[in-house]
Amino acid sequence: MLMEPIDFSKHKRVRLMVMQGQARVSGDPRLELTTVLGSCIACCLYDSSNNIGGMNHFLLASPGNDAGLDEHYGVYLMEVLINEMLAYGADRRMLRAHLYGGANMSSGMSWIGTANAEFANSFLKAEGIPLVSQSLGGPSARRVDFRPYHGQARCRIVDNSQAPRDMPTPKLREDHGDIELF
Repeated sequence: MLMEPIDFSKHKRVRLMVMQGQARVSGDPRLELTTVLGSCIACCLYDSSNNIGGMNHFLLASPGNDAGLDEHYGVYLMEVLINEMLAYGADRRMLRAHLYGGANMSSGMSWIGTANAEFANSFLKAEGIPLVSQSLGGPSARRVDFRPYHGQARCRIVDNSQAPRDMPTPKLREDHGDIELF
């Protein structure tokens, strides 16, 4: 999932939207990564000694017991983000993190944002990555702008109507026994 090189020669600053299920990494000083979050989490990692940073955007912390990993889960996207950072030349010991999102926007699904925030904090702690800034929880959506080269992030509360609709959790089909093909 390494990010394709972008020709910035004609632009002073380029904004790139990070959608659910994506991770983006760059060392270009002109790039700004942006996303809008509801219950989802965005982790912004950076290594200021090498001027490399990246952002992911995950929907749920982890799959159920029998579900496989995919790009919507934090447990997958956190590893992808770290591995992409290292592939770009980041020093793992110098990684620092910002966490955003985890809102509890709808009453019937109030635990999702909280669970996502708890997962992200636990993951960073287990990996020994210091958290330098966070804006998690509450009832409101957020817009995050991150300059990976500088490790600078800005988080603003936005109207909940701007938040992406959470995609439904993939459901596994029940086993209905043997199938006979003819």
